[in-house]
Amino acid sequence: MRTLKLAIEPAKIAVFKGIIESYDNLATLRTEDPRHHHLRLWLDEAAEPDVAALLASLASEFSLRILGS
Repeated sequence: MRTLKLAIEPAKIAVFKGIIESYDNLATLRTEDPRHHHLRLWLDEAAEPDVAALLASLASEFSLRILGS
């Protein structure tokens, strides 16, 4: 299992979560630090290329920043 720490605009968190979790078994999203709008994305290592492509396609629309793993 791999994780990524993300930050996005607070108003877009619910929509972002819906998009991520609409892909069956791709990844799960949880709030890690609600005060700073940091999220934790949990994914299987085998799904990493698909998740990376999805995050790249959503990055500008959601002002997505990857903060680390």
